[in-house]
Amino acid sequence: MNKTNKRLAVAFTGPSNSGKTTLIVKIATMLQEEGLKVAIIKHDPCDKAIFDKEGKDSYKFSQTGSEVAVVSPTRTTVFKKETSTIEDMVSMFGDFDILLVEGLKTIPLPRVCVQRDTINDIYFEKSDCIATDNSIDKEKLPQNMVILDLNNTQDIIEWIKQNGQKI
Repeated sequence: MNKTNKRLAVAFTGPSNSGKTTLIVKIATMLQEEGLKVAIIKHDPCDKAIFDKEGKDSYKFSQTGSEVAVVSPTRTTVFKKETSTIEDMVSMFGDFDILLVEGLKTIPLPRVCVQRDTINDIYFEKSDCIATDNSIDKEKLPQNMVILDLNNTQDIIEWIKQNGQKI
């Protein structure tokens, strides 16, 4: 990507176990192989994610109610006691080329709806395209939306580069 196209963002939506995370991993890997810097935001609407193990120092620090940063030679992990806006998260990432967001249906980004095995049409209203495989009868999908092959990661990347929102 050239400098004028930097910082594109796109979101992924769809039912649980539809393949969103697998697709995002494939896309991120391929984009990085192209030399692009990728940032990823994962929405955890049920607050189920576990980021540290009980008994570890950072867990003990976090249990005090304090905000905690753990810094190592290869990464920084921040434990905040409040939610963050998309703008807050983007500013923490600094420089990147492509932002991939899993979930966060309320933010206005171009959205890829991942559908596999069964059709769940509640995701179509806020989606811009559908990525699916042969487990879905494509005749039953909205005809006014772009249909992408879930197994053709390069085509999905091209859609992202053409339709991602500059941020």
